[in-house]
Amino acid sequence: MFTVNPKLCQHFQIATLLYIFNERGEVLLLERAQAPNRGFWSPCGGKLKMDNGESPYACACREAQEETGLKISAADLHLAGLISEHGYQGQTHWLMFLFEVQVKLTRLPPVHAEGRFKFFPREQILAQKIPQTDREKIWPWFWQFRGGFFAAHCHCYADGRNEWTLEQACGAGLAARGKTVLPHAHRPEPRA
Repeated sequence: MFTVNPKLCQHFQIATLLYIFNERGEVLLLERAQAPNRGFWSPCGGKLKMDNGESPYACACREAQEETGLKISAADLHLAGLISEHGYQGQTHWLMFLFEVQVKLTRLPPVHAEGRFKFFPREQILAQKIPQTDREKIWPWFWQFRGGFFAAHCHCYADGRNEWTLEQACGAGLAARGKTVLPHAHRPEPRA
């Protein structure tokens, strides 16, 4: 497997992921041509430009236009989730803002330097080559709390194991009533 390089793990990489749908309800995924996750299907998005103080919302709007040609504003975004990953692939820590884009795409974006796009129906996503963390929890929680919000932390171990903590969640129905769910079933088991 891999070992965590302490020098590379001193800071978080901050990124956005964009959950964009077409009019048929299929989600747009990018087969990544770049690291991280080269060769895997995942939502498009990218790193914040921290040198100029870019906000996660501004980053999401910029990435949507750069990668898909979709011009959106912060009002077109719903913050669906916040994921922190400790030691992802032994390289770095990630803080990811997951946005559902409210504007629907009417056509497939062209091939981009970041990779090629394809729409997938919900039931086909887990059958694709997707990152382990997406398969384990991110996609299931995205669907479970869609329309609401969830925050989670993943401790990625060198042996390939991931330990997840669902830190906060509210589903669309609960969000409308102002209720938050903190499910104990998703808290990590004590280590022996």
